[in-house]
Amino acid sequence: MAILTEVRDPRVKDVTVTGVEMAPDMRSAIVHVSIMGGPAKEKLALQGLARSAGFLQSRIADRIETRYTPKLRFELDGGIKKSIEIARMLHEVLPPTPTDDDTEPSSPSVASQDDA
Repeated sequence: MAILTEVRDPRVKDVTVTGVEMAPDMRSAIVHVSIMGGPAKEKLALQGLARSAGFLQSRIADRIETRYTPKLRFELDGGIKKSIEIARMLHEVLPPTPTDDDTEPSSPSVASQDDA
């Protein structure tokens, strides 16, 4: 939430955290992010996140009670963009599917308890 509402770096926008991997000793964490936009926008956003890491670590320190505050490293998660691209390619090669209205018979109306 702090990335969305508190980071003031203009490069950090359209960022979604998709997952976090914590080291076993809890001293570091890899934050996987998805960034909407092209490669240039992704690079800028990752630079902004790296510059904001200290601030975000302090926000985490305020919220958790551990001996160490994890050092954050941000990495791009390309999974969402890959899944969108795969869906687009499948849509191009597969035949169109009939709409739900064409395949499902209309359900009979059910009488309400007031009618009984």
